[in-house]
Amino acid sequence: MCRSKSFYDCHISPRLVHAGCSVEEFSAMRQRIVPRARGIVVEVGFGSGLNLPYYDPRHVDLLIGIEPDAAMIALAQEALDKSAFPAELRQGIGEKLQLRDAMADTVVVTYAFCTIPEPARALDEIRRVLKPGGRLLFCEHARAGGWRGSLQRGLNGAWSGLFGGCNLTRDPVSAIEAAGFTTADVVVERFSLPRVMLGMHYSGEAQVRRENADGLVSAKREEEGAG
Repeated sequence: MCRSKSFYDCHISPRLVHAGCSVEEFSAMRQRIVPRARGIVVEVGFGSGLNLPYYDPRHVDLLIGIEPDAAMIALAQEALDKSAFPAELRQGIGEKLQLRDAMADTVVVTYAFCTIPEPARALDEIRRVLKPGGRLLFCEHARAGGWRGSLQRGLNGAWSGLFGGCNLTRDPVSAIEAAGFTTADVVVERFSLPRVMLGMHYSGEAQVRRENADGLVSAKREEEGAG
């Protein structure tokens, strides 16, 4: 139930976000990235389920969607019920995934790093739940330079309030790399004029760098030994 938020946040903002994220520019990036998901898939920031049509049911064994917002979960449920492959939706946050270590073959994040309050913590959790050799697939909008960047900085406060906490000034690819991932096959585009405030448009994939994966295993063993 959406009881602790305003009427706008419960009933209007989720539908605005759903409509905005349904436009062709977003759909084209989803089409490029989401079909690459394989095996056990965790989607962080499931939203209203807009990625569901792009998963390849031949290659997805199980999809676990993580979404904090009850209103978005309600919007997603109908699409989830019609899924052509096993899928479930859990209410939760990216910064604290209630999932065991090294359980996911693929983690998918599309247009969610802009709203996650602590993206660095969420990326630590993504790194934890990925199997060795697993992949993070992402599509995100990001800050731009020049006059576009100035426009984003000027609009960011009001924009965030209107559109579910969306932040216009983040650099998701740099955040992914800073969290110990190596990115690959990254495509960078500019949004068209009607959506110029969204800045740059990124999609790609990432894997945990070997030294970071080894460190995570060592830390886990130390924790188990201490216990």
